[in-house]
Amino acid sequence: MADSLGTVTGLIRDLFDEYAGPVTRDLNAKKVPQWDSLGHVQLMVLIEQTFGIRFSADQVGKFRDVGDLIDAIDAKQATRG
Repeated sequence: MADSLGTVTGLIRDLFDEYAGPVTRDLNAKKVPQWDSLGHVQLMVLIEQTFGIRFSADQVGKFRDVGDLIDAIDAKQATRG
């Protein structure tokens, strides 16, 4: 599997260009000023396109932080391969 955290870090930095802090597994929307509901939808679309996966609305609603997102990406990629 590819380095999911590294890829997601790049997407977060591109989308939320004003955020210069660390992107770690415990990062969440509360810590990124631009990460509002629209930003969240945009990030999910970018992630789905980049990784070639799809998340249900239920799954997206359960992500608490980047760690949850990375785990879900890795799980989906593992089942594809």
